Amino acid sequence: MIGRGVCRSLKNYSFIVRFRGLCLSTKTLNKKIMEEYMLIFRHEDGGKVASPEQIQIWMKQTMDWIGGIAAQNKYVGGNGLPFDNARVVTTQNGKLVVTNGPFGDIKETLGGYIIVKAASVEEAVEFAKGSPILQGEGNSVEVRRHAHG
Repeated sequence: MIGRGVCRSLKNYSFIVRFRGLCLSTKTLNKKIMEEYMLIFRHEDGGKVASPEQIQIWMKQTMDWIGGIAAQNKYVGGNGLPFDNARVVTTQNGKLVVTNGPFGDIKETLGGYIIVKAASVEEAVEFAKGSPILQGEGNSVEVRRHAHG
């Protein structure tokens, strides 16, 4: 008897089930299921500006780091978040206020993110540990599972 959640075709596999909207065979189920994780780069002091030389060194280190993840076929994509033309929308005394940002009294800024494929949050954390952003005192990489809408 075929129960609820079993996919349509059982031709080439002994058993096929539906998992998170995907049809998976026992062949697939025996492999680790990869999920996507977002690695979010936070800078402790958004007011500090690196020299062009420092930026160039950091960018090469970052590209090499991402290249290592891509070589494992686990890099999905990512983007930097430049400050030019940035705005911050806040509420003050019940009114919306728009300011140029993200500057002022902020303690940290978001510098960007990448999305990686990993078998577990622990594997994604291992990727995060290699990020050159962590060379900056107080900088951090936040790791979150990427939920598709």
